Amino acid sequence: MADVILNNVNIVTEDEVFLGNIQLKDGLIKTISKGISSIPRSIDCNEDYLIPGLVELHTDNLERHLKPRPGVNWPINNALTAHDGELASAGITTVFDALRVGSINRDGVHRYDKYARQTATSINNLSKDNVFKIDHFIHLRAEICSENLIDELEEFNTQDKVKIVSLMDHTPGQRQFRDVSQFKLYLSGKFALSESQIEKHFSYLKDLQKMYGNKHKTETIKFSKKLNAVLASHDDTTISDVEESCSQGINLAEFPTTLEAAIKCRSNNMKVIMGAPNLVRGGSHSGNVSAQSLIDEDLLDILSSDYVPSSLIMASIMWGIKSNNLPKSIASVTTNPCKATGLNDRGIIKEGLKADLVRLSIKNDLPIIRKVWANGREVA
Repeated sequence: MADVILNNVNIVTEDEVFLGNIQLKDGLIKTISKGISSIPRSIDCNEDYLIPGLVELHTDNLERHLKPRPGVNWPINNALTAHDGELASAGITTVFDALRVGSINRDGVHRYDKYARQTATSINNLSKDNVFKIDHFIHLRAEICSENLIDELEEFNTQDKVKIVSLMDHTPGQRQFRDVSQFKLYLSGKFALSESQIEKHFSYLKDLQKMYGNKHKTETIKFSKKLNAVLASHDDTTISDVEESCSQGINLAEFPTTLEAAIKCRSNNMKVIMGAPNLVRGGSHSGNVSAQSLIDEDLLDILSSDYVPSSLIMASIMWGIKSNNLPKSIASVTTNPCKATGLNDRGIIKEGLKADLVRLSIKNDLPIIRKVWANGREVA
């Protein structure tokens, strides 16, 4: 692999932004120097910014490619390569693909079909064959209130690169959908369910929670330990939700829905993830606490693109410009997610680490991605 030398570029580190140059060799960052160099064959970056490749811990984007419309299933490998290319173009060089485990087959109104094992196998095979542009890991979204969660979890083992397991409970009337009217809007808008169909579906979800909730939660926690995966909570809403998460050994809180829950997370040293779309849009689409509110209280550690890959770079730049602290905002999409998941070989621009990098300019407060490197190879 030929050396790449980037010159006249504003390098964003953990602590500062400085004009300098950087050399990439054999997929790694070889040297970093301050000031403009006169090295021949270097690329003049015209004072663009250089940041680490973005690290995405929880994205549902793959599901959109797998099922582009209700009732339409897309070939898995085609969906995966399209998803991979989209993420690379958005500056994401490491992704934890969120796959739902826990299907619902008996509800005739709104099914959730099993797909995680087959999809994970395809991810593993495409990774092995070097088809992907970026690095893919597995994030299993364990739907506690489902019929077949335990059976589906048991199909995974330590060879599957499962790095995160999150505890999901989408029972109406609590957590993300404490306001059931928001859940109704979601189901009617995305799946065209009628009021009577929604009520029937809600009733069935509540029955599933009563039948399986506690058992599935216990087994999922055991499973995460068996695979040495990071265990995450999801949509903590109340103080008691956070206390329960702490008692389960959780130190990663995905999308707390209230300010009080986020404050409690911080007091218990739990890292808080919020959605980048929430920050870009100026609020939660479910009517929950805004990401900006948590930033204002210094409670936000990590951003996730959730359902819009391009929102990750947009939100981090918005945050950096508003706060005049680009190193901190960029850390929320690079350094911090790496630290939370034990990825010590990336996420920082430092000699000897992986050459996962994004060159961008900022025009009218918008990030314009110029080039993306993953393992020192240009991928977008």
